[in-house]
Amino acid sequence: MNWITNYVRPKINSLFSRREVPENLWTKCDECGTMLFHRELTDALHVCPNCQNHMYIAPRERLASLFDGGLYIDVEVPEPIADPLHFRDQKRYVDRLRDARRDIGTQDAMVVAEGEIGRLKTIIAVQDFKFMSGSMGMYVGNAIIAAAERAIERRAPLVLFTAAGGARMQEGILSLMQMPRTTVAVEMLREAGLPYVVVMTHATTGGVTASYAMLGDIHIAEPNALICFAGPRVIEQTIRESLPEGFQRSEYLLEHGMLDRVVERKNQREELGTLLRLLMKEAPMIHGDLPKPDTKAAALSPPPEPVGEVPIAETKP
Repeated sequence: MNWITNYVRPKINSLFSRREVPENLWTKCDECGTMLFHRELTDALHVCPNCQNHMYIAPRERLASLFDGGLYIDVEVPEPIADPLHFRDQKRYVDRLRDARRDIGTQDAMVVAEGEIGRLKTIIAVQDFKFMSGSMGMYVGNAIIAAAERAIERRAPLVLFTAAGGARMQEGILSLMQMPRTTVAVEMLREAGLPYVVVMTHATTGGVTASYAMLGDIHIAEPNALICFAGPRVIEQTIRESLPEGFQRSEYLLEHGMLDRVVERKNQREELGTLLRLLMKEAPMIHGDLPKPDTKAAALSPPPEPVGEVPIAETKP
């Protein structure tokens, strides 16, 4: 009996038992509820193929999809003072930062990188909503200033992707001071004559919307992104009136003149490449891997002789 119990039964169970499936193979769309396979979702840049819902995408994946060949280098961001107010609610602020850095894998809520879009040197800063709701703290302020300084040094445009729940309450007034600091950084770009393009993603709210998110030369947004200072629920409770359908969404703001374009994620690289070259007064972006043709050399060279034409013989009457 022991032989049957200890050997035969486990052997039979192992043959017919189901294999455990990893939990991260499927993702449920929060709009339509479709279960999406992780590889297909990654190939689609985290856009639901069923309802076109633009889901969260990590900053590194976004940067790889925008830069030529997915190649870029990180721009160093000065590290601010850790927990200057010694803030504590349910847990200490330093503990929250440590947990977020461990779970997300980034130093804070913004990543700055340098690369090329359509062979045009470009600086891109991406805000990460998963890192403490993308809240704007001293690190984010330092990141935007570092991005602006690198853009001026390289004579390159700056593209900033916003996604935030507002200011970081654990840093108090120091967080709010990032609004004028980042405004000065944008003004530095303007004085240098360099483009500053903002791409607003879901969700862009609070002090971020009231500062650097609305100071761009061109404002682009992803479809159905929530862009506001105060959320619709707060406004409804304040004025005690129902709001229009799609209020504070990117399409609504485009119709009312607060945005220049609403661009799907798969088309953003093409759109940014065209706009940045236009703003930098460069030639249009060339597709493929061939170098840009030399128009001056082509104008000076003589026209090619016709090939394959046979002269008509003269005939006497």
